[in-house]
Amino acid sequence: MNNKPVCYVPSYPHPEVYSGVPSFLGLPVAKSKEDIQGHDFAIMGTPWEGICTYGGFTGCENGTKTIRKASERYGAYLPEYDFDPFDHFSGVDYGDAAVKNGDRDFTFESVRNYMRDVTNSGAIPIVFGGDHSLSYPLIEAFAEKYDGNIGIIHFDAHMDNMDSFGDEKYARCSPFHRLYDIPGFDPKNLVSVGIRGPRNHFGAVQEAEKYGASVITSFEVKRKGWEACIRKAIEIASNGTKAFYVTVCSDALDIAHNPGGPADLCGLSSYEMAEMLHECGLSGAKGFDFMEVYPPDDLHNVSSHGACWMAIYMLNGMGQRLLEERK
Repeated sequence: MNNKPVCYVPSYPHPEVYSGVPSFLGLPVAKSKEDIQGHDFAIMGTPWEGICTYGGFTGCENGTKTIRKASERYGAYLPEYDFDPFDHFSGVDYGDAAVKNGDRDFTFESVRNYMRDVTNSGAIPIVFGGDHSLSYPLIEAFAEKYDGNIGIIHFDAHMDNMDSFGDEKYARCSPFHRLYDIPGFDPKNLVSVGIRGPRNHFGAVQEAEKYGASVITSFEVKRKGWEACIRKAIEIASNGTKAFYVTVCSDALDIAHNPGGPADLCGLSSYEMAEMLHECGLSGAKGFDFMEVYPPDDLHNVSSHGACWMAIYMLNGMGQRLLEERK
């Protein structure tokens, strides 16, 4: 197979991370952290939903299954760039971190340890959720590898930087406030892209500015263009840092491109996000997550397919960057 996804070899049986759930892109399955060694990329799942902040539960913990299932039809070659990362690099699917329903402490520590397994191996983590609160333990563990000296590009409709939701400091609307306190991390290297709309809490932008974080709204992307905005974001995230990480909430995309997500309008198009994520990969991003796909609301699995596409554009850019670094 030469480390290529199984879609390139129709006769090859599709590996499963566990019964009935195929590996992402048909990549080989890593059963232990030792199996990640020597690979360039590692897929991870974080299948957990924490406290509800509006309405009922969304079912986003099932996104790790539906995204992998959607990926069966894809490879990583993109004709727009005439590049296939699997011509040069290899990857594995490390399956899902262990979670306990309702047990945030256990789940977050499990997610941290899973991320440590990947980063300690030298592979680049590509993660699917799960609700967006999980980006906090993921990024916390990612930051350990670089002594906290990281940048973060955060794609979202919402700032998600409330200090707490009632008494809960780790709700999905609070992870980016928790990131402000990561040892060694300077929030001036955090930029949120795609922010918009009336579901943001009052004072959200002022709270970010208080810590030195930056905001690029979806309206700014529309007015100034995706290219100028992502270059600004990359400059912020990479200024004086050892590495930067990209985290995506599905609702950064307009609802027209994300039917299996929150009903947030005036957002990024799939084209804009794909181009920006590819540019992040080209510019040296060393970690990525995509959160908040809601399978129960996702007719025909469209948002899960969208998550696959966005991850593949990111992976393609990362591969091009790795190839340049290793020449």
